[in-house]
Amino acid sequence: MISIEGLIQPFGQRTVLDQVTFTAEDGKVTGFLGPNGAGKSTTMRAALGLISPDGGQCLVDGKPYQTLSSPMTTVGAVLDAKSAHKGRSAYAHLMALAASNRIPRSRVDDVIALTGIDSVKKRRSGSFSLGMSQRLSIAAALLGDPHNLILDEPINGLDPEGVKWVRELCRFYAAQGRAVLLSSHLMSEVALTADNLVIIGQGRILETTTVTDFLNEHSAKSIRVVTSEAAKLRAIFARSPQVQVLPVERQSTDPQEGEVFRIIGAELLQAAQVFAQAQLLVYELVEEHASLEEAYMTLTHPQVQYTSRELPGEAPISYGQAPLPPAGQAIAGYQSNGTQAFPPVANGGANAAGQVNSLRHMSGREMKEGRQ
Repeated sequence: MISIEGLIQPFGQRTVLDQVTFTAEDGKVTGFLGPNGAGKSTTMRAALGLISPDGGQCLVDGKPYQTLSSPMTTVGAVLDAKSAHKGRSAYAHLMALAASNRIPRSRVDDVIALTGIDSVKKRRSGSFSLGMSQRLSIAAALLGDPHNLILDEPINGLDPEGVKWVRELCRFYAAQGRAVLLSSHLMSEVALTADNLVIIGQGRILETTTVTDFLNEHSAKSIRVVTSEAAKLRAIFARSPQVQVLPVERQSTDPQEGEVFRIIGAELLQAAQVFAQAQLLVYELVEEHASLEEAYMTLTHPQVQYTSRELPGEAPISYGQAPLPPAGQAIAGYQSNGTQAFPPVANGGANAAGQVNSLRHMSGREMKEGRQ
């Protein structure tokens, strides 16, 4: 179990972590979600003893990381996919970790096979793609067969097969009664894996819940209607101020396909009865729920630090449907040399929560004995 209790961490004039408190339970995958710069990596580094917060404490199986007698069998972590020495092979990197922590050499072969890097284990890690580097980092995290896993954006750079494998790995570890803390800024990915959700924004915990409860609480029901009688539809609900009739953009401009509307504040059965009485021509009538991603974006949008300026034009180009302009003619919003025709957006400053070489915490010499 990983317990984070009242973490406070300032950085200059800004508070990076403000009373951050949550628990990653045994037997559960806990999704740690938030926009870039929200404090996810800083929290994980604090849990691993890489930084000393000004307030609060982090416990792994009831103890601070610095006091663990067998750190690699207690917790494995992925913080930086490119942490391995670029001049070392994957095999040499894992062997160094195993030797410094008294882990049997046979365990190196086990994690190499488990992560699928056997064919490249003799190659220098500096030549690895981001996806292969990510697999090597996961192999290092699994080396001690730990009871807890802390994974910071573990699917970055992975292909679809690798993403699926990480999901299965997290579920497998949780099913064995272990704790998995998985960070991401993508709700769509975490929702496929996590049991519990911890959502952070600008260093503060916004919500601690389950996937199911989060969707039930934040997603509002609506009715999708496709009709060619837009004026009639609006007139039906004109005297119902609690009902909103919102137009929905669609790619087709064929009037015979009808217009799409989202109705908020009305029940499906009620709407169907009213439409029948009014003899409204309806092509489609279906109840919809907001997706997890939409609910997550609604919750975290006020906390986002880095926002991009909208591209010029009414709608983005849909590749395969809109032809490119003739050679020599600039695309709308861009100059002929391909550069943007409007000023670039400032990045708002460097990220305070930079990555730390994971070898620093993966090779504690205080480990008493290895574990097969």
